[in-house]
Amino acid sequence: MRPAFVAALVVPPRRLLAGAFAAMLLVAGPGLPGIGTRLALARPAPASFADLSARLLPTVVNIATEQTLKGSAVGDTNLPDLPPGSPLEKLFKNFLGRNRAAPRHVTSLGSGFIIDPSGLIVTNNHVIEGADSITVTLNDGTSLPARLIGRDIKTDLALLKVTTRHPLPFVKFGDSDHARIGDWVIAIGNPFGLGSTVTAGIVSARNRDINAGPYDDFIQTDAPINRGNSGGPLVDMNGNVIGVNSAIYSPSGGSVGIGFAIPSNMVKLVVAQLRRFGAVRRGYIGVRIQAITPDLAAGFGLKSTEGALVAEVTPGGPAARAGIHKGDLIIGYDGKPVPDSRTLPRIVAETAIGRSVPVEIIRNGRHLTLRVASVLLKDKSVRKLPVQRRSPAEARHSRLGLSLARIDPATRSRFHLAWHVHGVVVTHVDPDSEAGQKDFRPGDVIVEVQNEPVSSPKEFAQRIDREKGAGKKVVVMLVNRAGNLTFVGVRLGG
Repeated sequence: MRPAFVAALVVPPRRLLAGAFAAMLLVAGPGLPGIGTRLALARPAPASFADLSARLLPTVVNIATEQTLKGSAVGDTNLPDLPPGSPLEKLFKNFLGRNRAAPRHVTSLGSGFIIDPSGLIVTNNHVIEGADSITVTLNDGTSLPARLIGRDIKTDLALLKVTTRHPLPFVKFGDSDHARIGDWVIAIGNPFGLGSTVTAGIVSARNRDINAGPYDDFIQTDAPINRGNSGGPLVDMNGNVIGVNSAIYSPSGGSVGIGFAIPSNMVKLVVAQLRRFGAVRRGYIGVRIQAITPDLAAGFGLKSTEGALVAEVTPGGPAARAGIHKGDLIIGYDGKPVPDSRTLPRIVAETAIGRSVPVEIIRNGRHLTLRVASVLLKDKSVRKLPVQRRSPAEARHSRLGLSLARIDPATRSRFHLAWHVHGVVVTHVDPDSEAGQKDFRPGDVIVEVQNEPVSSPKEFAQRIDREKGAGKKVVVMLVNRAGNLTFVGVRLGG
């Protein structure tokens, strides 16, 4: 089985890391500053995690959910291809009907932690998603029904509430931005439904993007995390929560020392909004961005790949009103640097609705600062990509490995292109070509070449020849894919 990112959630049917970092002698080598030796003292491992664990265990809970799945009708089941009216057909229908028609009850187990003495509990959304009932079991064995306050799919977080006659022990959030690679941490949860379990390790990496959502910024740890640990806390040596354990990278579903936690600074923002509104209200400025690849940087004449490239500006949106254009490079937002395209969505989402902030951009080599007002982000339905089909005989073949055709009523219907889409449509891609390496696919529409619109395969070829004749090594195309605009840099062959 190939390794995969899996949620640390268990559906019912290592030893504790030990040792210490020793002090290391660092010797200044030839040509390096410094004379003789330097003594670099590493912070030693605690003699024991027992005191910290004893303080934290009462704040961590086990979460059990129950969901009823409706049975499938006999006609909806996948029956073998049998002769109509045959005894085997009747047998399969009777057997599958009895086993599929009845509702099925499914239970799952996860973890959570108390953040307020009134009984507010943080967990993962995937722990409670679709649940008909949620039961929380405290560390002392008390089981309580829980009410869902709110949940956020994009960050995989949920907020629950239980009611008790007495205040509950709770844990505080720490500052995840101060967590350093190599810091000791402990993870507490309910692995495999066994009950409260403590494991220890270090922060292995930060700012991990595992393609779990648009705001990925995970803390990676080698503290053993297994199925059932989802929603449990990742805690620093001061006893503060710096992350919510959410996923593991594993070939078998068990811990291999690569676990991921949502950073506490993100959790605090989401939980505050769930507590107040029951949902998350995110900022939006109306741009679609993409990463700057080395080819795009070469095509645009940029010195580095830092920043977020504006591929599309929503007409009438905040960015359009502020004067941001397609092709602008955003390098700063609200006084914060934008080193890459992953950073911008997070800091935009955290902006208060209605607030106007400065945005630093580079446009044609010039640095500009514009002010953009954030508005409320509204979720949109995901569009489906057109089905790939073989190219027609009349399509013109480009030297880049693309077969192209004009957009006319036939191609518009064939590739489900909207009436307002213009350019040349890709009908076939040579997978071994430069374009094939850039993930071009049938149904893509090339709108511009080097910021100039194209309307026919002949015009496209002329533009490519002109850029090649001018000594260009990379040509930048603006591509419309299922309604989304994206810049693609393609290297020109020799």
